[in-house]
Amino acid sequence: MNRRNLLLSAGVVAVCISSPAWAVNPAEAFVSGNIQAGFDILNDTSASASQRRERFAAFLLGLTDVRRVALFMLGRYAEGASQADLDAYVAAYQDHVQAVYQSYFGRYAGQSLHVMSSRERAPGDYIVTTNLTGNGAAPMEVDFRVRTDGARPLLLDIGVAGVWLAPAQREEFLAVLAQNHGDINALSAHLRGAQAQ
Repeated sequence: MNRRNLLLSAGVVAVCISSPAWAVNPAEAFVSGNIQAGFDILNDTSASASQRRERFAAFLLGLTDVRRVALFMLGRYAEGASQADLDAYVAAYQDHVQAVYQSYFGRYAGQSLHVMSSRERAPGDYIVTTNLTGNGAAPMEVDFRVRTDGARPLLLDIGVAGVWLAPAQREEFLAVLAQNHGDINALSAHLRGAQAQ
């Protein structure tokens, strides 16, 4: 009887280990594989610090639906704007967010990212929680919002220590638009001016 129970237990363990139900979800796999690859770029000592930051920013932008996030930042001001103005703004936003990513993550070179958990906010919309460790620093929580309901997973937002990047930026952008009577070109100029500083 004991031998039978032992064999059954071993069988259950084997099924649990091999069952796809125990695999990580697409959002966790996306963060674990892609974001860590980005940190590997930052940790590449064969490149200069500026090269590492630029490569990392370009890599991260390749994982992001830049236009979708950029238009989210405009809120109601996107309605009625010309396509030319929106395109110019999206281009300015992409350059701006690349600079933000460079400064945001450049300080974490030498550290590693470990996926801890995830939760689904809505169908195909996940928050993936990770720990950033290394260089003798205390572990820090970094969260990634990932959409998996399209042709490929896409990064929508990043939160560090509970502070999300997109809502903070949106508040700033909406303030600039309000001060300039909703002029999207003024916001584009503001973004380009911020990069020049």
